[in-house]
Amino acid sequence: MLEVIEKGSGSDAHPVPLLFVHGGWHAAWCWENFLDYFANAGYRAAALSLRGHGASPTAKPLQVVSIDDYLDDVRSVADDLGGGPVLIGHSLGGYLIQRYLEDRSAPAAVLVGSLPPRGVLGAAVRVWRRRPQMTVKSFNDPTLVKFLSSAALAREYLFCADTPEAVVQSCWERTGPESIRAAMTNPMFRRVKTRQVITPILVLGAVHDGFVSVGAVRATARAYRTKPEFFAMGHNMMLEPGWADVADRIHAWLENRALATPAR
Repeated sequence: MLEVIEKGSGSDAHPVPLLFVHGGWHAAWCWENFLDYFANAGYRAAALSLRGHGASPTAKPLQVVSIDDYLDDVRSVADDLGGGPVLIGHSLGGYLIQRYLEDRSAPAAVLVGSLPPRGVLGAAVRVWRRRPQMTVKSFNDPTLVKFLSSAALAREYLFCADTPEAVVQSCWERTGPESIRAAMTNPMFRRVKTRQVITPILVLGAVHDGFVSVGAVRATARAYRTKPEFFAMGHNMMLEPGWADVADRIHAWLENRALATPAR
């Protein structure tokens, strides 16, 4: 059974549930601020932990878990929520949502600091240029834990320089291993088939993102024929002190879309 943290029960104004999908090294816990926010706004809000993350078990070693396995997890929880939730994904979770939408529809989707349709190559090159020796060592680790082996590295990649230390430390202490196959190998060689995606998408990025560049966020928005919006924060936009501004923007966008019925 996958771990799913759920808040709220929906309302007449917001009958369509929200499904939050985390990125690499994280789990459902990273959406705690957003779950409370949207539950208080009248939504049914759920966040899953992909297999091998948080309290979700995996039947095989994490390093051989694939993107297809993660997609099965997202489909399973989406179906449990009625088959038509709004999808909100961060980082690798945003890439997963894009892949999900190749052959499924949704009322709407939100990409938060997401990997672009072309996958992880650009982010990998950014990390390589900054810390080439550490990158070589990390790629030899099938669970990629060396990327976030200290709170200082967590700050460099996930947060702003002025993010309170308590926020960085709390996040770092809860991060865990990640599948090198799912996070690096699969997204390195498999682009999203963007022409098959018909779901309206809101694309949000962070100016000080240590993983996903501003250019990558812009490329994502172009692929879905929309304009990106940026916030002055780091990669973990759902945990930075300005997270409520991001939640406000998502809420306003969903309100403007007047979502009334689940997708069929």
